[in-house]
Amino acid sequence: MPRRADANGAGPNATGTLGKAMDVLDAVAAAATPPRFTDLLKKIDQPRGTLHRQISNLVEEGLLSVRGDHSYELGIRLLRLASKAWSDNQFRLVAEPHLRRLHDATGETVHLGVLSGSEVVYLDKVEGRQMVRMHSQIGNASPVYCTGVGKAALSALPDAEVERRIALLHFHAHTPVTLHDADALRREVAAIRRAGVAYDREEHEPGIHCVAAPIHSPNRDFVAGVSVTAPAYRIPMTRLEEWEPLVRSCAQAIMEDMASRLGPRS
Repeated sequence: MPRRADANGAGPNATGTLGKAMDVLDAVAAAATPPRFTDLLKKIDQPRGTLHRQISNLVEEGLLSVRGDHSYELGIRLLRLASKAWSDNQFRLVAEPHLRRLHDATGETVHLGVLSGSEVVYLDKVEGRQMVRMHSQIGNASPVYCTGVGKAALSALPDAEVERRIALLHFHAHTPVTLHDADALRREVAAIRRAGVAYDREEHEPGIHCVAAPIHSPNRDFVAGVSVTAPAYRIPMTRLEEWEPLVRSCAQAIMEDMASRLGPRS
């Protein structure tokens, strides 16, 4: 697939060689099983020769590795870089004790996600006491329009920025109740601003719902969200509603710590 515009509106022509390499890494990371060259050729809008050079360079640099069946997976060097970035991330370190307290109060899975373009990237996750299989993993990205964390973060942006992010979206019906167009998302954002919390009502994964609250810097140039996620069969919507104050308090405490520990930007 062609590389999408980034959060600043840059398209494929603006990314050059690095952008082409990132397309390869993104495709390998997103694949359900390690892809072969022909799989990547179908997914990435690059000539065969260019793609072959990109892959060879990435393998040589240790950012990709070749399996015995000639498929590709992320290389150890890239995993080391990701691990270092995660462990040193100051925002995550500020948020971590608050996430733990929210988990202790609810017993369910707590997520911390950062808005990136039209997606939310999971920066941290505290597993519930009864683990439930779900898409969210640290480093994974999900669309903003169908996740509680994503919609909460989106609600913290000014209207003009919300519209710019919406323009990047391609709505996909992950479940029968997924928001299906821009107008539905605009109405949802307005409701979130009034309530101070967002909900994922099984919109991304069947049987999984959550309540979330926005986190942001004073000038709104950095936005994120925190959520409590649980299986719908075990935790009813009424329980999520009872947790609204806990989630809002967690988000507020994180913002206060950001302001005191990370300086003016926060």
